Amino acid sequence: MRLPWARTADDPAPADPEVLIHRIAAGDQAAFEVLYDDVSPRVFGLILRILRDESQSEEVLQEVFVEVWQQAARFDADRGRAVSWIMVLAHRRAVDRVRASQSSRERDLREGIKGFEESYDDVQDTVEAHLEGERVHRALEQLSEAQRRAIELAYFGGFTHQEVARLLEVPVGTVKTRIRDGMIKLRDQLGVA
Repeated sequence: MRLPWARTADDPAPADPEVLIHRIAAGDQAAFEVLYDDVSPRVFGLILRILRDESQSEEVLQEVFVEVWQQAARFDADRGRAVSWIMVLAHRRAVDRVRASQSSRERDLREGIKGFEESYDDVQDTVEAHLEGERVHRALEQLSEAQRRAIELAYFGGFTHQEVARLLEVPVGTVKTRIRDGMIKLRDQLGVA
Protein backbone atom coordinates (compact mmCIF):
# COMPACT_ATOMS: atom_id res chain seq x y z
CA MET A 1 0.00 0.00 0.00
CA ARG A 2 1.39 3.36 -1.05
CA LEU A 3 0.76 6.24 1.32
CA PRO A 4 -0.43 9.36 -0.51
CA TRP A 5 2.65 11.32 0.52
CA ALA A 6 5.20 8.56 -0.14
CA ARG A 7 7.70 9.04 -2.94
CA THR A 8 8.11 6.56 -5.79
CA ALA A 9 11.11 5.86 -8.00
CA ASP A 10 9.51 7.94 -10.78
CA ASP A 11 9.43 11.12 -8.66
CA PRO A 12 12.11 13.75 -9.30
CA ALA A 13 15.04 14.09 -6.91
CA PRO A 14 14.21 15.97 -3.71
CA ALA A 15 14.99 19.68 -3.57
CA ASP A 16 17.15 21.27 -0.86
CA PRO A 17 14.90 21.53 2.24
CA GLU A 18 16.60 24.73 3.47
CA VAL A 19 15.81 26.48 0.19
CA LEU A 20 12.25 25.16 0.28
CA ILE A 21 11.73 26.44 3.84
CA HIS A 22 12.83 29.94 2.81
CA ARG A 23 10.47 29.83 -0.16
CA ILE A 24 7.67 28.61 2.12
CA ALA A 25 8.35 31.53 4.47
CA ALA A 26 7.66 33.78 1.48
CA GLY A 27 4.31 32.00 0.92
CA ASP A 28 5.35 29.65 -1.92
CA GLN A 29 2.73 26.88 -1.95
CA ALA A 30 4.57 24.87 -4.62
CA ALA A 31 7.67 24.76 -2.40
CA PHE A 32 5.47 23.55 0.45
CA GLU A 33 4.08 20.73 -1.71
CA VAL A 34 7.59 19.65 -2.70
CA LEU A 35 8.83 19.75 0.89
CA TYR A 36 5.79 17.81 2.06
CA ASP A 37 6.28 15.14 -0.60
CA ASP A 38 10.00 14.85 0.19
CA VAL A 39 9.92 14.89 4.01
CA SER A 40 6.50 13.64 5.12
CA PRO A 41 7.29 9.88 4.93
CA ARG A 42 10.17 10.27 7.43
CA VAL A 43 8.14 12.58 9.64
CA PHE A 44 5.18 10.18 9.56
CA GLY A 45 7.47 7.26 10.47
CA LEU A 46 8.79 9.13 13.51
CA ILE A 47 5.31 10.10 14.67
CA LEU A 48 3.98 6.57 14.14
CA ARG A 49 6.82 5.07 16.21
CA ILE A 50 5.85 7.37 19.08
CA LEU A 51 2.04 7.16 18.87
CA ARG A 52 1.60 3.62 17.49
CA ASP A 53 -1.74 4.68 16.03
CA GLU A 54 -1.95 5.40 12.33
CA SER A 55 -4.95 7.73 12.37
CA GLN A 56 -3.56 9.79 15.26
CA SER A 57 -0.19 9.86 13.49
CA GLU A 58 -1.83 11.24 10.36
CA GLU A 59 -3.49 13.98 12.42
CA VAL A 60 -0.21 14.92 14.09
CA LEU A 61 1.56 14.89 10.69
CA GLN A 62 -1.00 17.38 9.43
CA GLU A 63 -0.52 19.56 12.52
CA VAL A 64 3.26 19.49 12.04
CA PHE A 65 3.06 20.64 8.44
CA VAL A 66 0.55 23.35 9.32
CA GLU A 67 3.10 24.54 11.87
CA VAL A 68 5.87 24.35 9.26
CA TRP A 69 3.77 26.53 6.95
CA GLN A 70 2.98 29.03 9.70
CA GLN A 71 6.43 29.10 11.31
CA ALA A 72 8.75 28.75 8.28
CA ALA A 73 9.98 32.32 8.74
CA ARG A 74 11.26 31.38 12.20
CA PHE A 75 13.52 28.64 10.84
CA ASP A 76 17.19 29.54 11.41
CA ALA A 77 19.62 27.67 9.15
CA ASP A 78 22.52 28.63 11.48
CA ARG A 79 20.95 26.50 14.24
CA GLY A 80 20.44 23.33 12.21
CA ARG A 81 19.09 21.68 9.13
CA ALA A 82 15.48 22.12 7.97
CA VAL A 83 14.68 18.41 8.15
CA SER A 84 16.01 18.27 11.73
CA TRP A 85 13.84 21.26 12.63
CA ILE A 86 10.76 19.57 11.16
CA MET A 87 11.60 16.30 12.95
CA VAL A 88 11.91 18.18 16.26
CA LEU A 89 8.50 19.78 15.65
CA ALA A 90 7.06 16.35 14.87
CA HIS A 91 8.63 14.75 17.93
CA ARG A 92 7.29 17.48 20.19
CA ARG A 93 3.79 17.24 18.73
CA ALA A 94 3.76 13.45 19.03
CA VAL A 95 4.97 13.51 22.63
CA ASP A 96 2.39 16.19 23.44
CA ARG A 97 -0.31 13.96 21.96
CA VAL A 98 0.86 11.00 24.06
CA ARG A 99 0.88 13.13 27.21
CA ALA A 100 -2.57 14.55 26.43
CA SER A 101 -3.90 11.06 25.84
CA GLN A 102 -2.40 9.77 29.10
CA SER A 103 -3.74 12.77 30.98
CA SER A 104 -7.19 12.22 29.49
CA ARG A 105 -7.15 8.53 30.45
CA GLU A 106 -6.02 9.36 33.99
CA ARG A 107 -8.69 12.06 34.31
CA ASP A 108 -11.34 9.64 33.02
CA LEU A 109 -10.13 7.02 35.48
CA ARG A 110 -10.22 9.49 38.38
CA GLU A 111 -13.71 10.62 37.41
CA GLY A 112 -14.81 7.00 37.01
CA ILE A 113 -13.49 6.12 40.45
CA LYS A 114 -15.05 9.26 41.90
CA GLY A 115 -18.36 8.34 40.29
CA PHE A 116 -18.05 4.81 41.63
CA GLU A 117 -17.35 6.09 45.13
CA GLU A 118 -20.27 8.49 44.90
CA SER A 119 -22.62 5.74 43.81
CA TYR A 120 -21.29 3.55 46.61
CA ASP A 121 -21.92 6.37 49.06
CA ASP A 122 -25.44 6.76 47.66
CA VAL A 123 -26.12 3.09 48.35
CA GLN A 124 -24.61 3.38 51.80
CA ASP A 125 -26.70 6.47 52.55
CA THR A 126 -29.84 4.74 51.31
CA VAL A 127 -29.18 1.68 53.48
CA GLU A 128 -28.42 3.83 56.52
CA ALA A 129 -31.61 5.87 56.00
CA HIS A 130 -33.62 2.65 55.65
CA LEU A 131 -32.12 1.19 58.83
CA GLU A 132 -32.73 4.44 60.71
CA GLY A 133 -36.32 4.46 59.45
CA GLU A 134 -36.82 0.93 60.78
CA ARG A 135 -35.42 2.02 64.14
CA VAL A 136 -37.84 4.95 64.31
CA HIS A 137 -40.74 2.69 63.27
CA ARG A 138 -39.90 0.20 66.05
CA ALA A 139 -39.66 3.06 68.56
CA LEU A 140 -43.04 4.44 67.40
CA GLU A 141 -44.61 1.03 68.10
CA GLN A 142 -43.59 1.45 71.76
CA LEU A 143 -45.73 4.59 72.13
CA SER A 144 -49.37 4.64 73.12
CA GLU A 145 -51.85 4.61 70.23
CA ALA A 146 -52.86 8.22 70.93
CA GLN A 147 -49.23 9.48 70.99
CA ARG A 148 -48.25 7.51 67.87
CA ARG A 149 -51.28 8.72 65.89
CA ALA A 150 -50.68 12.38 66.84
CA ILE A 151 -46.95 12.18 65.92
CA GLU A 152 -47.63 10.35 62.64
CA LEU A 153 -50.17 12.96 61.56
CA ALA A 154 -47.98 15.92 62.60
CA TYR A 155 -44.57 14.72 61.41
CA PHE A 156 -45.27 12.21 58.66
CA GLY A 157 -48.61 13.57 57.51
CA GLY A 158 -47.52 17.19 57.53
CA PHE A 159 -50.58 18.41 59.42
CA THR A 160 -50.53 21.37 61.81
CA HIS A 161 -51.49 20.91 65.48
CA GLN A 162 -54.91 22.44 64.78
CA GLU A 163 -55.49 20.05 61.86
CA VAL A 164 -54.41 17.04 63.95
CA ALA A 165 -56.82 18.14 66.70
CA ARG A 166 -59.65 18.39 64.18
CA LEU A 167 -58.83 14.93 62.68
CA LEU A 168 -58.59 13.25 66.10
CA GLU A 169 -61.53 15.25 67.46
CA VAL A 170 -59.61 16.37 70.58
CA PRO A 171 -58.54 19.80 71.88
CA VAL A 172 -55.34 21.37 70.46
CA GLY A 173 -53.74 21.33 73.93
CA THR A 174 -54.27 17.56 74.16
CA VAL A 175 -52.60 17.07 70.74
CA LYS A 176 -49.61 19.16 71.82
CA THR A 177 -49.27 17.17 75.06
CA ARG A 178 -49.48 13.80 73.24
CA ILE A 179 -46.85 14.91 70.70
CA ARG A 180 -44.53 16.31 73.41
CA ASP A 181 -44.82 13.21 75.63
CA GLY A 182 -44.42 10.90 72.62
CA MET A 183 -41.31 12.78 71.39
CA ILE A 184 -39.74 12.49 74.87
CA LYS A 185 -40.30 8.71 74.82
CA LEU A 186 -38.93 8.46 71.24
CA ARG A 187 -35.85 10.45 72.18
CA ASP A 188 -35.18 8.12 75.11
CA GLN A 189 -35.73 4.96 73.05
CA LEU A 190 -33.53 6.17 70.15
CA GLY A 191 -30.81 7.44 72.49
CA VAL A 192 -30.93 10.96 71.09
CA ALA A 193 -29.70 13.69 73.43
